[in-house]
Amino acid sequence: MTESSAVKNATITAEQGSYPPESIPSGADGGWRELLSRRYAAAASILAGGVALYAMNLYFTAALMPSIVADIGGERYYAWVATGFLMAAVIASMLVSRLLDRLGAARAYVLGFLVFGAGAVLNAASPSMAALILGRVVQGLGGGLVAGLGYAVIRSALPERLWTRAAGLVSAMWGVGTLVGPSLGGLFAQLGAWRLAYVLLLVAALVLALLARRVLPGPTGSGAGAGRVPLASLVLLTLAAAAFSVSSTVPRGWATGACIVAGLVLLAGFALAERRGTATVLPHRTYRAGNGLKWLYLTVAVLCGGVIPENFIPLFGQGLGGLGPLVAGFLGAAISAGWTSAQLFSVNITSERGRARAIRTGPVVLTVGLLAYGLLQTGDATGARIVVWAVVLFVAGTGIGLAFPHLSVAAMSSSTDPVEGGKAAAALNTTQLISYAVVSALAGTLISLGGDDLLASARYMTFGIAVITLLGVGTAALTARRAR
Repeated sequence: MTESSAVKNATITAEQGSYPPESIPSGADGGWRELLSRRYAAAASILAGGVALYAMNLYFTAALMPSIVADIGGERYYAWVATGFLMAAVIASMLVSRLLDRLGAARAYVLGFLVFGAGAVLNAASPSMAALILGRVVQGLGGGLVAGLGYAVIRSALPERLWTRAAGLVSAMWGVGTLVGPSLGGLFAQLGAWRLAYVLLLVAALVLALLARRVLPGPTGSGAGAGRVPLASLVLLTLAAAAFSVSSTVPRGWATGACIVAGLVLLAGFALAERRGTATVLPHRTYRAGNGLKWLYLTVAVLCGGVIPENFIPLFGQGLGGLGPLVAGFLGAAISAGWTSAQLFSVNITSERGRARAIRTGPVVLTVGLLAYGLLQTGDATGARIVVWAVVLFVAGTGIGLAFPHLSVAAMSSSTDPVEGGKAAAALNTTQLISYAVVSALAGTLISLGGDDLLASARYMTFGIAVITLLGVGTAALTARRAR
């Protein structure tokens, strides 16, 4: 690096126009104590809270879905509830840098929280599955914005010495949110009050909106976020996710295969449009020969794809283990619990060799955990068997937590230019959302292959996603090599 951390922070501050230049206080070490100090705690709380709300909502609904279907029907469109939310979030994530530039952090966050809250209102009032999916799409638009802002604002809101901790805190919220979400969702399902659950999300969104308005900066007017929306990439990606989703509703056989092939072709078209386009979803540098960002983003996508089983574990826990909604919700949170626990340890790894080892190890541990869960699936599972399920799912989650903070920092540090570094950081969230949308749609298709046999459906889904995470072993090795 050609600049000291202090000089770089002053440069970033001057360009952003939001935070005054700072001198590094004596004793500042970039640790948790400084991040959570009076000076930075409010901003860190908003960054983390937005991601936690998004993640909690995603798995909140997963735990509620068996109860929702029992009330309003629409079982065939089970996977569409998640896919609609995730695709809307991908679309919103394309607008993060543009809205951040035009509105500033405070107003962009307020907009995101209010749109999210409006979706929660629609969900609470849904009389049918179609109405619920519409509400989820609106929620996805707001959720994708606040989740993307969580990464995009780190670089300008905090000094470089806190980036690793902040990235760990923000990404840990995916684990915390998905730990709390299924648990609360299971509780509301147990009480037969799934509509009230969305009222709770509305209240949380309004509280965070008020806090963001008070503590975050306004617009900078720099124009750095201007640019065309990558419509070609976005349309192809949306159509690909739609094709995978449709494949779970058509009759099994050639129609299912045709939808999957169409989805794969559209994904290939998305990659081609990204490589050749002037407006792209990921930073242009990603597609240059010799640049390691493509391997980094692929590794992030694989790790995030490994979380998708949590959408369906509550369903399998109730059907195969005879669990009640609340306990099934806790089982669904096992991967996230492992993610969060490992991440709190992993952020303490500071050496280049240690970080590279954590990146390489993550996908291996995740894949082993998923394979073990799939092999241990059985009908009429005993209490001991269910405990083992929870253990191996927890282990799978630790693989994500080991690697994720270091992938986040590697993306943010990929450029000394603050604008390019900010785009690379924002693209982390976009990559997560793309992975969630595509893998969630594929999971719905894999489950449909089992037909009425819930055990077969569980195995198809688990082993299919394990194959995807296995690909991450190779991309992680390439990422770690570049990181060093």
